[in-house]
Amino acid sequence: MAEQAGTLRRAPLSRDRVLRAAVALADQAGIESLSMRNLAQDLGVVPMALYKHVANKDELLDGMIDVVVGEIDPPMPEVDWQIAVRARILSARKVLLRHPWAPLAIESRNMATPAVLAYLDSTIGILLAGGFTVDLAHHVMHALGSRVLGFSQELFDDARRAGRTGASEPQPPAPLPPEVAARFPHVAAIALAASHDDESVVGQGCDDQFEFEFALDLLLDGIERLRQQGWTSAAGHR
Repeated sequence: MAEQAGTLRRAPLSRDRVLRAAVALADQAGIESLSMRNLAQDLGVVPMALYKHVANKDELLDGMIDVVVGEIDPPMPEVDWQIAVRARILSARKVLLRHPWAPLAIESRNMATPAVLAYLDSTIGILLAGGFTVDLAHHVMHALGSRVLGFSQELFDDARRAGRTGASEPQPPAPLPPEVAARFPHVAAIALAASHDDESVVGQGCDDQFEFEFALDLLLDGIERLRQQGWTSAAGHR
């Protein structure tokens, strides 16, 4: 094992090796632990050696995002648009679950990276090949939002809040005080739903994967209905 590690350390440094090591470090210790110094130490090089391959930490982060997005399955050929888009999005979700730091990293960028743009471009291509107008495809991408990349901005998401604040562990959802439950009985009913996924980011009583697919299928079914009706934004505004 020590011999293998030595061989890896002696392997020539490349941009791909730097990016993949950064992804592995973020997967293991969290994105907040990533620094050029820590990454250099992990690779067994001096920090200045990294700058031959990435100009700065922003470029490093962009490259890491592209590595992760590159793991998403390619589009399924010659299938109905709804099957193709659903499969692509669920593949994206599976990838981001392997890299839990990635959604916040993607959101933090001022401009989409090349791999993200290529992914979005191919998804729009699926819609257009499936009979969508550019007009409808435009609004569909707005409706899908971050879900098209495999994650959603949940209403009660302690894990994502923890990622922003640097907290080590997300706090479990607190029960509603009796007076609050009495004032807002419908919210209380949802909060008290039977728990079947204690790790869910949307609170007890919700299974993340089920909720994600449930909303995705609602959207895709509604989108197909609009496509069949020949929907246009001009008609939608009336």
